[in-house]
Amino acid sequence: MMGSTSTLFRYISRQFLLNFIAIMAILLGIMFMFDVVETLRRAGSQVHIPLGTILSISLMKLPYLAQSILSIGILFSSIYTCWRLNKTSELVVIRSFGLSAWQFLSPMLLCAVAIGVLATTVLNPLSAVFLAKSNELNTSYFQPNRDLVTVSKTGIWLRQPTKPGAAGINPSVASAQGVKSGDEDGYALIHSVTFNKKNWQLNNVLILFFDGADNFLSRMDSPVAYLRHGYWEIRNPVINDQSGARRAASWQIPTNLTARKIEESFADPETISFWNIPEYLNVMEDTGFPATHLYIHFQMLLAQPFLFAAMILLSAAFSLRPHRSGGVARMVFFGIATGFLVFFFQSMLQAFGISQKIPPGLAAWTPALVGLLIGTTALLHLEDG
Repeated sequence: MMGSTSTLFRYISRQFLLNFIAIMAILLGIMFMFDVVETLRRAGSQVHIPLGTILSISLMKLPYLAQSILSIGILFSSIYTCWRLNKTSELVVIRSFGLSAWQFLSPMLLCAVAIGVLATTVLNPLSAVFLAKSNELNTSYFQPNRDLVTVSKTGIWLRQPTKPGAAGINPSVASAQGVKSGDEDGYALIHSVTFNKKNWQLNNVLILFFDGADNFLSRMDSPVAYLRHGYWEIRNPVINDQSGARRAASWQIPTNLTARKIEESFADPETISFWNIPEYLNVMEDTGFPATHLYIHFQMLLAQPFLFAAMILLSAAFSLRPHRSGGVARMVFFGIATGFLVFFFQSMLQAFGISQKIPPGLAAWTPALVGLLIGTTALLHLEDG
């Protein structure tokens, strides 16, 4: 009896995993083709981008794309597995063997939870590395002058395009350095130890100016700087260049950065490994930047195995209906619709959590818990009601 049950469990697990691999391969293939076409369209006017680079950008996104559609893959795989067992009358044989829905669903539940754990602990770090590299290639070819913001243990680093005149360099000095004072592109690296979001104040500021060829132009040190509308206001800066060091009461550096742009320029949570998120959260809290979006992302990764288990229960509740009862297609459709509704519900709560309309932990865990409750209730009604 025990041997037969274990054989049945292995059979159901194997069928589910094979269906999951096939469905994920189909979905990823479709998404990869669309991504390549979109990248080719964007690169249409930039003939210097090799085809191999375009394919590399899309290929390195695949782990991230796989992680983003895992819940859909689990849902479709469970529905198809249950439908096949139903269609071939294997469910009838299983039930005649004395097993309830909870027992023959347990292999798929265990597989879904295992996939969730592996996705959080293995796939997520892998996708973070490759997505970061894909974003670097994408930025270098399509957005070379993009404003960048990075938070590290040493503080905050900002990069923005600028002009040589913004560095506080005298025209004669700029000429001696071979720097043109026209529209020559350059950039500034701004470093700050701490940050006060209330009035957008940077403390212990260091600014390094470079020209378009990455030649160092000058350095500016200041105890405090403020982000104003269209410029940085630098208080009591000390300017160092080839002419020597000098102090100014105040200095303005034109910028296209805004408070909104800076917040949106933070490293994408998807590019941070699951194992590095706690340390990154501590760094962001120490420097004063908000970390709500990253905290929600971390909690959603922790809730992922439970969400996948919920997808199994939801799909089973809609796809275990016997063929003789009719309406199988309708029930399967409602199962898929319910899965997408959970996905939409998750995105909506995530947005509410980031905007701090609801507690971040509630935003991250509610979809998984609600899905588990709805799926369990539906199966109890189907099996015992």
